[in-house]
Amino acid sequence: MSRTETDSIGPIEVPNDAYWGAQTQRSLINFAIGQERMPLAVLHALALIKKAAARVNSRSGELPADIARLIEQAADEVLEGQHDSQFPLVVWQTGSGTQSNMNVNEVIAGRANELAGGQRGGKSPVHPNDHVNRAQSSNDCFPTAMHIAAAQAVRHCLLPALAELRDGLQEQAQRHANLVKTGRTHMMDATPITFGQELSAFVAQLGHAEAAIRAALPAVCELAQGGTAVGTGLNAPAGFAEAIAAELAALSGLPLTSAPNKFAALSGHEPLVQLSGALKTLAVALMKLANDLRLLGSGPRAGFAEVRLPANEPGSSIMPGKVNPTQCEALSMLACQVLGNDATIGFAASQGHLQLNVFKPVIIHNLLQSIRLLADGCRNFQQHCVAELQPDAAQMAAHLENGLMLVTALNPHIGYDKAAEIAKKAYAEGSTLRQAALQLGYLSEEQFDQWVRPQDMLGAGRHD
Repeated sequence: MSRTETDSIGPIEVPNDAYWGAQTQRSLINFAIGQERMPLAVLHALALIKKAAARVNSRSGELPADIARLIEQAADEVLEGQHDSQFPLVVWQTGSGTQSNMNVNEVIAGRANELAGGQRGGKSPVHPNDHVNRAQSSNDCFPTAMHIAAAQAVRHCLLPALAELRDGLQEQAQRHANLVKTGRTHMMDATPITFGQELSAFVAQLGHAEAAIRAALPAVCELAQGGTAVGTGLNAPAGFAEAIAAELAALSGLPLTSAPNKFAALSGHEPLVQLSGALKTLAVALMKLANDLRLLGSGPRAGFAEVRLPANEPGSSIMPGKVNPTQCEALSMLACQVLGNDATIGFAASQGHLQLNVFKPVIIHNLLQSIRLLADGCRNFQQHCVAELQPDAAQMAAHLENGLMLVTALNPHIGYDKAAEIAKKAYAEGSTLRQAALQLGYLSEEQFDQWVRPQDMLGAGRHD
């Protein structure tokens, strides 16, 4: 069964059980592209904007109090997730997000009219444009929703998950602060390092990424709302931009403010590009973490085998007993996706022709996916890998004992050239450094034992 709804194009049939109206229905028909729905985080942010606008417009006399109350009640239901099924539109629509803004306007109006005792949908007593969208345009609503959704996702999901992983690595670094092992550069043996020092690098890298993410948030918390169609604020009363920013800050708990230049807020998306770049920084750090741990855990008989990764599940359908570094693989894959998302966001943000960027849906789709993947990835990797990984101290000791770069400690005593000769002889003959040094007669056994001490080669950067 269906009912007839109308818009400026004309009448169209809409399912009876739908709260949405004509514009949403047209979008369903005209943009049957892909399966990527507009993120619920954006739609809920739009509902929050409608609630805040209703309050501001009611206080200023722009909206009757009873209409404002109906809008608020319907918006609250949307924010509670009661009507998530009423938002069927895909990302691949108009580049301003107009169809999704109208989807929210129509659903809130349709539900408000039902609450008022009327039928589901329609435009009376609550009109989707004249009342729900009062003093607003899709051109300022949608970028405002983008910023709110991104800031909420970073604050409530990503930063706590990142802290969990960073703290887990820090705990492991402190636990193994005195476990000396072979360092490696260029994938070749190098001078000694502790396992704690090795892990401390990841802690610092995650700290740099977190700092970059936090540094991007203030600009993300600046809102386009109040700029309306092109940034001039046409049809929005004086003070509306500042009032709705304050209302949204109170409702969301975020430090939201009105963007100082609405023209830039509509036509460009540099704050989100900056945030995406910070997410890329995190993805790069996570990629190195995943790659290094799976390399150190390679084996168990023919690899480095210096770290024992958790055996979470069977690794092969044909090789019995095989266990793979699956957590590392998952983390590195999502890092690749984030890097790709950042490229898409950068290109899309560069296409802000004249007064409006019309790549908004693809920007926020990719950005929210990156935030979600990174948050889930950090938490999952901590819980199922870092928390349970164990170093193989015996294997580390064996590699250290057989390493040739311990010879570096002899440089100050016998010079680089003689030390190099010792290393080359030991490598060529398959002997130890001690044996080669004594055979060449460059130092005594006592001198070798005094000068070549791995625990004394850890440098000022040691983190005990």
